[in-house]
Amino acid sequence: MRHPILLSICAAGIMGLSACQKPGEDAEVDRALQDINVVDETNLNDVMLTVADADEAVAYFKKATSQQPDRIDLRRGLGQSLIRAKRHTEAVATWQKVVEHEDSLPNDKVELADALIRTNDWKRAKEVLDTVPPTHETFKRYRLEAMVADSNKQWKKADSFYETAVGLTTRPAPVMNNWGYSKLSRGDYSGAERLFTEAIQNDQSLFTAKNNLVLARGAQKNYNLPVIPSTQIERAQLLYTLGLSAIKQGDTAIGKGLLRDAIDTHPQHFEEASRSLAALEANVSN
Repeated sequence: MRHPILLSICAAGIMGLSACQKPGEDAEVDRALQDINVVDETNLNDVMLTVADADEAVAYFKKATSQQPDRIDLRRGLGQSLIRAKRHTEAVATWQKVVEHEDSLPNDKVELADALIRTNDWKRAKEVLDTVPPTHETFKRYRLEAMVADSNKQWKKADSFYETAVGLTTRPAPVMNNWGYSKLSRGDYSGAERLFTEAIQNDQSLFTAKNNLVLARGAQKNYNLPVIPSTQIERAQLLYTLGLSAIKQGDTAIGKGLLRDAIDTHPQHFEEASRSLAALEANVSN
């Protein structure tokens, strides 16, 4: 963000300097002006990467990179902005150029792999991650390694990478949720339940983990809602998920009861649950 008062004072100081400067001091004044521009640009870049509208940030960094194509920091900003804007195919092309830059760092390959995963190009993502030096031990690198191992059904590798990633972050809930979903997909329902529970303990606002926890319990034919913090709407949605899980397992009567509980619990009209219950009762009557 620009600070008009500060810039005005700086400008006034430089004008004063130029008014009384001696021959040969032009270079010093130019450097002073350049330093102010760099500080101001850095602040603007940070704003664009964090709080600006994603598409606005993309437009800003596209213009900046066209004017200064050799600046790798601007290309990184463009790549991050494209990911924020969910323009993942463009992000892949941008991060590829960053990786090919002479000043590229190992983390740039991690960002390229992330963009590739978002385009569902798992094979190439693995190839890129394989080129990252083993000494580059970051949370994001190991989280992506775990996801790639999952996609290849390399469960032991996935567990090892997830465990390492959890130890490298102060916000492990999303990773635990991903790890739990991995366990759920391979049929380890009790292991999945444990990880979803730990994820919720670390972040009580993570509804995805709450919903996944209900799925893991339902897969074990445990149709009681777990004791977890939830709003009334969340509770209704969890009852709905549990009801569908019961119906899928063949426990139709229990499922119908859970759907009715979901409808009664929801503070407004619960369209999805009402429609599912109506369809189920119509099917039974037929």
